[in-house]
Amino acid sequence: MFPNVEVRHLHAVIVLAEELNFTRAADRLHITQSGFSKQIHEVEAQHGFHLFIRKNKKNVELTEVGRIFAEEARLALLHIDRAVHAAREGSDSILTVGHSPDADQAWISAILAIRLPMYPKLRIQLISEFSRELVRSVMAGDLNLALVTAPPESSRITAAAFAQTRFYAALPQTHPAAQKEDIALQDLARDEWILFARQAHPVVHEAIMGAAQRVGIVPKHTHDIHTVEQAVHLVSEHVGVAILTKPAVGVSAQGVVVKPLSDASLCLKTCVIMRSDNDSRLANEFARCFLRRYEPQRLLPKQMELWLSA
Repeated sequence: MFPNVEVRHLHAVIVLAEELNFTRAADRLHITQSGFSKQIHEVEAQHGFHLFIRKNKKNVELTEVGRIFAEEARLALLHIDRAVHAAREGSDSILTVGHSPDADQAWISAILAIRLPMYPKLRIQLISEFSRELVRSVMAGDLNLALVTAPPESSRITAAAFAQTRFYAALPQTHPAAQKEDIALQDLARDEWILFARQAHPVVHEAIMGAAQRVGIVPKHTHDIHTVEQAVHLVSEHVGVAILTKPAVGVSAQGVVVKPLSDASLCLKTCVIMRSDNDSRLANEFARCFLRRYEPQRLLPKQMELWLSA
């Protein structure tokens, strides 16, 4: 568009077109007036047309050619800035993505499989934390994105559901309900319960205890665990039955069976969350790409419509 024209010449034309005064334009670019005048003369002499009409030694008016040139010069510099920004982001970009220790491995695989053409050297840094810490880290800007089950409502985060998280019971093969296809909480009313600790998964813990209260169950005893492995081990030792979320299924132990719970209220949405003021092009493109993989099975909140269509 501007063959043999240097970027400094484009800047000079744009600034003079805005100021229409050599002194003020030279001051903005922090060069002498004579040096500035030389740059304008070089552009005009090289292309054989006048960009400005000199009214006196300091003041000028734009010609029609000058007006067109200045407008196109602005667009050219904008494209240059975008190219430099994209090159910097694409050369060595790191995206930090948080997930809970019991996240479904299919979700992690989906994250690692994403390729963005604008960011060919993108590196994903996975951070494993409990849900409460994931939300805090996103709000603090320590994480670009996070996968969180039932995140709290907050104006500081944007959340888009991509999966329905069901609950499952892990119980000994000798348990009376072990042969049933679907198990209700009432089937576990006489057992000791093995649950994720409240401080580790407060939403999951409260959902289970709330569902139990609604059907009139008061567990005779509960055991707190932090990992699925702990839960399954305690079940294998006949300590009690464990109530887990679907992503926790997959850890097996001899004599332990895992069956879905039929209670309709025990179903939570797992969401991609990010800070509501996060305007990173990389983070938003990555989130959109991830969500599209699960689009047929999720309900899109109105809050996310602009995010996905941007």
